[in-house]
Order: sequence, then C-alpha cells, then structure tokens
Amino acid sequence: MDRYDHRPATAIHPVHAVLLAATVPLFLGGLIADIAYSMTYQIQWTNFASWLIAGGMVFTGFALLWAFIDLFRAGRRRARAVACFALLIVTFALGLVNSFVHARDAWGAMPEGLVLSAVVSVTALVATWLGFSSLRMGGVS
Repeated sequence: MDRYDHRPATAIHPVHAVLLAATVPLFLGGLIADIAYSMTYQIQWTNFASWLIAGGMVFTGFALLWAFIDLFRAGRRRARAVACFALLIVTFALGLVNSFVHARDAWGAMPEGLVLSAVVSVTALVATWLGFSSLRMGGVS
C-alpha cells in the first residue's frame, strides 16, 4: 500500500459554508460599530452593534448545530471537526455574554463590549478558517 493517500480532500457542505461564512462579517461589523461608538459616543453605534451581534448569534447557532451533525460524519477529519465545533461553542458562549453586555445602556457597555466584540470576532474567524480548511493527505503531485 502506498504511503501517501492521493484521494481528494472532502469539501465542506455548501449550507455549512454559508452558515460559517455569515458569522465573520456580522461579528466583525459589531466590532467596527463598537469602535465607532468609542470614537464618537453616538448611541446609535451601540444599537448597530447589538443587532449585528444578534445576527451573528443566529448564524453561529445554526453553524454550531451543523458542526455537531458533522462530528458524526467527519471520518478522517475528525480532529479538525472537533476543533471547529469547540471553537463554535466558545464563539457562541462569548457572543451570548457580548449580547448581554450590549443590552446595557450605551455608556455601560464599554469597554467590556469592545473587548468582547474583538475576542468573538477572532474566534469566529478561526472557527470559520478551520471549517473551510480541508485535510490534505499525501505529497505534492
């Protein structure tokens, strides 16, 4: 048997790809709105951030559900599927805390809201990267 497996890597399901990809711009938009509020103190920016974070939470919840189902069909990429699932859980939990922080008035949401938005954006980005990356086996051909 050949040492290298030259079968193509399995791709992510298109619905899972859409759910994962939608989390990044929504959480990133929330971070940008928080940055805008910290620079201008216009209350509407925290309202924008709250809605963007809520949208990100919806897509993260569905992506988390899909990642849970994907754990059972992962096959060779089980470690990557578990890592993606774990990061989505962290993203969902921190996003929920971020939603609660943004439920306060605009002045009370800062600076915790800004820091949480940055952390949630990074975890969503890494979870999306892990979800989109595929396991490549074998040498270069």
